[in-house]
Amino acid sequence: MPDPSNKSIARSLGQFFGHIFHGIKADPAKRVVRKDVQTEERQTSMGKVVLRRTTVEEIELRPEAARERRGDGEGA
Repeated sequence: MPDPSNKSIARSLGQFFGHIFHGIKADPAKRVVRKDVQTEERQTSMGKVVLRRTTVEEIELRPEAARERRGDGEGA
């Protein structure tokens, strides 16, 4: 593996613009806080079955809620 301190200018620029592009594509109104995956294997008459439960906790910021907190709602 190459030494990360000896990156070329092209690689550094690519990483820089990659971070910018990722930031543009990201939805700032939603943010995943926690993702929990539980996996369980059970033996059944038809063979082994894998049960998987995924729980995703998100924070969703809505513009109208922010306006209400600031007092910028309708009629203000």
